[in-house]
Amino acid sequence: MSKNLAFDFVVNKNDNTIMITREFAAERPLVWDAYTKPEILDQWWAPKPWKARTESMDFSEGGHWHYCMVGPEGEEHYSWADYETINERVRYTGLDAFADANGNIKREMPQSKWDVSFSDKGEHTQVDFMITYPDLAQLEATIEMGFKEGLSMAMEGLDELLEKMKK
Repeated sequence: MSKNLAFDFVVNKNDNTIMITREFAAERPLVWDAYTKPEILDQWWAPKPWKARTESMDFSEGGHWHYCMVGPEGEEHYSWADYETINERVRYTGLDAFADANGNIKREMPQSKWDVSFSDKGEHTQVDFMITYPDLAQLEATIEMGFKEGLSMAMEGLDELLEKMKK
């Protein structure tokens, strides 16, 4: 696994966004599948020692992903994503929110819009995220919850998984 893979995490409090660029040492079809198939997502989306568990997923325009982050002591935190647009193996957009076990959005928690794109970088794939929050308070709450650290750890897990999947 290359340690020279790009990883940028830029917070812009003027427009309530987080821009993330991350490279993976795998071809785009494999990285796309890792982000869009629940049986693969569940293997890496949560930062260790947490685990991700998909409750339901319909990766299509108008579809959703309802999942749970399960902690080492059995804690459960649910989220919900509504998929808006999908351009196969190129880009998808959606709305992301915390939820309960039944998929009801927790309006008191941060919500965001995700725009995720995939591009070829030689033997690597670059994934770019533009995450937009309705206001600064929701952006700051997300950062305070450890979003950068958790996502970084999850992506390291994806690096490991991609290595195994390529063999």
